[in-house]
Amino acid sequence: MITKFDSLFAGHIDMDNGGVPVNDRRFPNEHLASVFDKAEAMARLMDRLGYDTFWMAEHHFQHEGYECIPNVLMTALHLVHLTQRLRFGCGFNITPMWHPLRLAEDYATADILSGGRIVFGVGRGYHTREVETFGAPLPDQPANRELFEEQVEIIFKAFDNESFSHRGKHYTLPPRVPYRGYTLEELSLVPRPLRRPVECWQPIQGGTERALDFMARHGFKGLIGGGSAEGGTMHRTVLAWNEAHAKIGKPLELGERLCFGFHFYIADSREQGIREAAKYYEENMKMFGELRLVRALTDEQIEIMRDPRRAPHAKLPRIEDAIANGGFLCGSPEQIIEHLKSLEKRYPGLDRVSVSLSVGVPKSVCLEQLERFGKEVMPAFVRAQTAQLAPAQ
Repeated sequence: MITKFDSLFAGHIDMDNGGVPVNDRRFPNEHLASVFDKAEAMARLMDRLGYDTFWMAEHHFQHEGYECIPNVLMTALHLVHLTQRLRFGCGFNITPMWHPLRLAEDYATADILSGGRIVFGVGRGYHTREVETFGAPLPDQPANRELFEEQVEIIFKAFDNESFSHRGKHYTLPPRVPYRGYTLEELSLVPRPLRRPVECWQPIQGGTERALDFMARHGFKGLIGGGSAEGGTMHRTVLAWNEAHAKIGKPLELGERLCFGFHFYIADSREQGIREAAKYYEENMKMFGELRLVRALTDEQIEIMRDPRRAPHAKLPRIEDAIANGGFLCGSPEQIIEHLKSLEKRYPGLDRVSVSLSVGVPKSVCLEQLERFGKEVMPAFVRAQTAQLAPAQ
């Protein structure tokens, strides 16, 4: 049963660029910094309406204005002190851009100072400009995964043990150096998180057997979003997720230990929603198509999309297609409730859904949409949960 609703904000500023190609966009620093006011307004609203977790994404160097929060932990800790109960998720800390022990220390600090309201999350990254600039590989995917897996192993050794050591391909921790009259053999993370074991989330994009086995082995929870949330792709990923857990003797219900992530847009009718949301969907396509994160786009379409004169004739995937495939929730509150109720029936272990706005949606529309969802969709699930828990008369 769905009982928790989240939203992911990757950190886009308000923008209205018409036909300006993505690579030609630049914004003044004051406008890029406005992303923090936007995040604060969204967090206060979500806290008031009963959302469970506000996820933010770590990104760097994006003068195009799409993803402008470079430090999720610092931002989350600030927002904790402006809200009462809302949790804040790291969606996600891109581990290859960190030294694993600095990330472990920073999260432990945030866990303590937030009273446990910050949720840990790790990812491998998808922007070459970011990951490679920080000295880690990205186009070499096997090298990226190898580094990521060793870093995660170190982080959780540090979380879970009073003292630890590590000898791997990329890290020797601690280095064998003299210290106060003895040779250093072990380290202790000081302080460690107070809430252990640490709840950790990771995005599921390709859903390879190796990736899902890794997540199952470490006890991570998974977010299925974007193109992976569409139709048959999502269902195949859920089945593979269950198979990975069955292999280690941990059978799951369909949807258990997962969050399904969707873009959404509420209107009085689906037709109205399509008219209003289409431009935001197209902006999302411009951002993520180049990064090969929109499964339906061909190389030719991506090439045409770069040219504002040819883009209208590229026959790009339409918002109607995304709605039909189940990756975009659009329409009246009743239509969105119906879709989510059908997910409940198909995935009895699912208890969490994340609904997010496309990049480029202005602050006023973000707030209006989150408020409508909180007031007109979420109560249908809260009432169902209350009815199920009520004692028999």
